[in-house]
Amino acid sequence: MKIHFYSDPGHGWAAVKRTVLTDLGIADKVSTYSYQRGQSVYLEEDCDLSLLIGAFKQAGITPAFVDHHTNRRSPIRSYETYHP
Repeated sequence: MKIHFYSDPGHGWAAVKRTVLTDLGIADKVSTYSYQRGQSVYLEEDCDLSLLIGAFKQAGITPAFVDHHTNRRSPIRSYETYHP
């Protein structure tokens, strides 16, 4: 599974579809430090990304990360706070 990882000078987020979180059974465990827009969820890199990686490991899924970096403030910071 390909996961896009977006970062700015201060933080980073992994983008996944909400259905991935639901299918892995972790949608209700994601913190409010993550963001959402449409059907995409942007998991913050400190805790929520670790949660996702652990769930992938349990499911036998090896994700491939694609990095995207900006030297400006990421627009992800203005997305709606995550809620299950």
